[in-house]
Amino acid sequence: TSVSADSETLRPTYHPRNIANLNLGELDITTDEFILDEVDIHIQANLEDDLVKEALKTGVDLRQYSKQVEAELQRIEQASIKDYIKESQNIALLHNQITACDSILERMEGMLSGFQSDLSSISSEIQTLQQQSVSMNVRLKNRQAVRSHLSQLVDELVVPGAMISTILDSPVTEQEFLEQLHELNTKINFAKELSFRETLACSDIQDIVDRLKLKAVSKIREFILQKIYSFRKPMTNYQIPQNTLLKYRFFYQFLLANERTVAKEIRDEYVDTMSKIYYSYFKSYSGRLLKVQYEEVADKDDLMGVEDTAKKDILHGFFSKPSLKSRNTIFTLGQRGAILSPAELEGPILVPHTAQRGDSRYPYETLFRSQHYALLDNGCREYLFLSDFFMVAGNSALDLFNSIMGKTLSMFLKSMSTYVSDCYDSIAVFLCIHIILRFRAITAKRNIPALDKRSPTRGPTLCWDSCR
Repeated sequence: TSVSADSETLRPTYHPRNIANLNLGELDITTDEFILDEVDIHIQANLEDDLVKEALKTGVDLRQYSKQVEAELQRIEQASIKDYIKESQNIALLHNQITACDSILERMEGMLSGFQSDLSSISSEIQTLQQQSVSMNVRLKNRQAVRSHLSQLVDELVVPGAMISTILDSPVTEQEFLEQLHELNTKINFAKELSFRETLACSDIQDIVDRLKLKAVSKIREFILQKIYSFRKPMTNYQIPQNTLLKYRFFYQFLLANERTVAKEIRDEYVDTMSKIYYSYFKSYSGRLLKVQYEEVADKDDLMGVEDTAKKDILHGFFSKPSLKSRNTIFTLGQRGAILSPAELEGPILVPHTAQRGDSRYPYETLFRSQHYALLDNGCREYLFLSDFFMVAGNSALDLFNSIMGKTLSMFLKSMSTYVSDCYDSIAVFLCIHIILRFRAITAKRNIPALDKRSPTRGPTLCWDSCR
């Protein structure tokens, strides 16, 4: 073997006997299944190697070349080992740093894995909390809705001590009693509603509410009856107790809603009392007006064509006077028509005892106007009171008004009928007709249908019959 060397490379010299050492791969020539095609492939692949080509071309000894390569590799290996030993501390430090980094990264991986697990858990918890929040929100809304109903129910069920003490001890005229009576009425109505539903809670307050109702009814009945009885006292201005009753109109409303028997008793007592008062007042007033009438009135002798018949044996209503001393002005209108002027028509009524003291005398139509204007004024006021206090309207109000004023109105009609049946003063009759018609217009303007349907309707008929 010969080796040529220069400054850069070693060029081996190959001999033919070294070709047998050529690496032909894992070529198995002992097997019975040796395939020449595969051998050719391996040989062809080795022949195409650059080193093999170079060796074949230059004739280098491959075994010597392999030893040179092996020596070179050992030298490089020794140099590498020396370099490694020289850098062993740095390598060891690097190794430790890498190990520490691996440890840190491992811990970070564990922490991140924990964070990931925690985040997954938190996400699940958030979803659970959201579901719970939705559920709690629904329950809250339901409870709030139920709470409003339950609060109202409890408030209406509870009977406060202030109500009990006020209903039992306070006078009915105090404002606090009236306020608590309104509350009691609300609780009574609520208890009735619960009883219809068969609510068990109703039994807890029913006994207390019933006792308070009986006590309130008793006190209200006594108060109203005392006011009604005060109408009967002589020289009493009944408008004052009427105004007092209007202030406490809710008392009758309470009785009507909760104790109709007592309400009917009070209504009947009022009707009976006021009917007698009006009848007595107007009967007395009409009788006293007779004393201030002109003593000279027309009779049948003042008319032409009147048959000489005996007077009927009847009670003359207002006039039965001696004959006139002078007949010259018996059918002269004079100032008598002024009675139809607005100032006279709605002027103050006559006061008989004042006129008697002044020795004043008046024609029939003046007395008629005063009498009927008093009826109109009192009738309108009474109708409004009945509608307001007893809470009636329409036919019910008319029936109640007629039950009070019916006897008085019948007395008016009877007196008018008695007068016109034997009256020969045609001017007075015509003026009375116009007075009634004007009063009917006043009642229509005041929207009081009660009087318009009674005496003012029959009055003109009676007067016209007398004229005929």
